[in-house]
Amino acid sequence: RVGGERMVSSQPKYELIQEVGRGSYGVVYEALVRKTGARVAVKKIRCHAPENVELALREFWALSSIQSQHPNVIHLEECILQRDSLVQRMTHGSSSSLYLQLVETSLKGEIAFDPRSAYYLWFVMDFCDGGDMNAYLLSRKPSRKTNTSFMLQLGSALAFLHKNQIIHRDLKPDNILISQSRTPTGVPEPTLKVADFGLSKVCSSSGLNPEEPANVNKCFLSTACGTDFYMAPEVWEGHYTAKADIFALGIIIWAMLERITFIDTETKKELLGSYVKQGSEIVPVGEALLENPKMELHIPVKKKSMNASMKQLIKEMLAANPQERPDAFELELRLVKIACKECNWDT
Repeated sequence: RVGGERMVSSQPKYELIQEVGRGSYGVVYEALVRKTGARVAVKKIRCHAPENVELALREFWALSSIQSQHPNVIHLEECILQRDSLVQRMTHGSSSSLYLQLVETSLKGEIAFDPRSAYYLWFVMDFCDGGDMNAYLLSRKPSRKTNTSFMLQLGSALAFLHKNQIIHRDLKPDNILISQSRTPTGVPEPTLKVADFGLSKVCSSSGLNPEEPANVNKCFLSTACGTDFYMAPEVWEGHYTAKADIFALGIIIWAMLERITFIDTETKKELLGSYVKQGSEIVPVGEALLENPKMELHIPVKKKSMNASMKQLIKEMLAANPQERPDAFELELRLVKIACKECNWDT
């Protein structure tokens, strides 16, 4: 336990071992499941401001709406709502007064519960021991095998999310975690997990056939959110669909293949991300395309050459017009085709 905190007042189900991350929106701990000794990640969110409540509920709604698990999407084991010493498990569509007060807070943009009470949400999720995609890739030599594996895993994760009507809206290497699994022969095999669903949007089928897999590409959103360097031009304008996720993934894959990085002005961290140079300034690709939709992207920018199919795919993913970008299902297929050509599969 950290600082004497218990997740359940009588018999703690989880034991917090150590803090592993801290953001503006919560603290993440490594924890143990008491009964089994399994390692989990526990994210603790203090619900003291409407923005925090909204981010937490978005994450909860997205992850709890997924009926099946996917190896490359973070799995939410359970969500626990705590008010002072009272603790209850939170379920989607619950009629509990504590849950409804949080929903009301998010909708009204002001605290709808007694501010003297301490409200917390605890998310219990997969524990990822390999850090995020930035830290993992930038601390290792470039590897074609890793690049190909990560590309395929990201394509698969995004196709799964879009099939489940979830638009992530903040895809970036910081929000992609690594779990260090091993092959049966003991070779380390990193598994990516797309995480951080605080800005995500679950699109309802809105009268369309719910079986129609492409409906996230017809669900228009207007809240400009995300992180500058990964934002599509239409997100800057505030009228976009799931194709914005395709654009963000294009920036990530391009940066990964060529090791393109920039320094975050706030955190001074080196981050993977492609950009456009304007004089001595670096400008997000989406912002540059918004100003000049006909701008030609120079791909590759650092390497002498790049696989022609890969180059074409990245160009299409970063098209200024979202309708010219592949959807997540076409993207997954094309990545698999490129990987099959690139690799002589080990038998």
